[in-house]
Amino acid sequence: MGWLSAGDGYEVALVEGRIAARATSGRSAGRQLKSLPRTLKDHPEVDRLRRFAEWLDRHAAACVAQADAWMVSSLPVPTGLLARVWPDEAWQSALRDLAVVGDDPDEVGFLRGATEAGELQVVNLDGETVRMAPRTVTLPHPVLLPDLDDLREFAAELGIAQRVEQIHRAVWRRPADLDAESTEVREFAGGSFRSRFALAARASSLGYRVSGGYATTRVRDGGHAVEGCVWIGEPYWEDTVETGGLTWQDRDGRALPLREVGPVAWSEGMRMAAALYAGREIEKGKNA
Repeated sequence: MGWLSAGDGYEVALVEGRIAARATSGRSAGRQLKSLPRTLKDHPEVDRLRRFAEWLDRHAAACVAQADAWMVSSLPVPTGLLARVWPDEAWQSALRDLAVVGDDPDEVGFLRGATEAGELQVVNLDGETVRMAPRTVTLPHPVLLPDLDDLREFAAELGIAQRVEQIHRAVWRRPADLDAESTEVREFAGGSFRSRFALAARASSLGYRVSGGYATTRVRDGGHAVEGCVWIGEPYWEDTVETGGLTWQDRDGRALPLREVGPVAWSEGMRMAAALYAGREIEKGKNA
């Protein structure tokens, strides 16, 4: 965006997301000022830029949230759609360097660009930039990626920094020796909080939904909607509370036996339970 006239002697513009001003006359003409002059704080052009900057922030957050949703659920995304949104800087920031998979599930690459013709430019695991144009791609959840440790090491060598937490996302893998009848994991149960409000606030701040007495996370795993749930106490309960067990349920509300929980739902449910438990109050003299 270019510089806009803002009254006598000044112009304003958005520079790296912040409103900047510069003088148009005098010895400082053309030079960006260190701060916004008081006389401009309520100027209509400044107010317009402020509202536009707020919209850009919301748009950037929405792009990250959408890319995260694609990744968590490993949904197929049309290649043409990624190419269409790529010129948008907010979308570029959200999508750049995400690991993508095309027709061959064993061929993983890091997204670096998209062409007007609908091709994606990716860096493959040989370090070469190649083009791919499958009808759809997935942004896989890391628990589904083969050789994840090697992929993380390669990403570190490339200096990859993802806006959407994918490669370095904490993952949990479902144990093979689960009880056939068990429906609950209590590894992160018993975390004490001074109030139900404090625990619910932590869940909300981490991006989890609070519904009734539960913190929940919903994903699509293997084409099915699955919801992980951690008990956080009855609403309006004022005394201290403890985190409860972790369970999963299908779209009809049926509690799933642990052996039926898919890899993504398991990992994301455990991630939520661990994150809630990490905020517990620890008595002095006890180890965390």
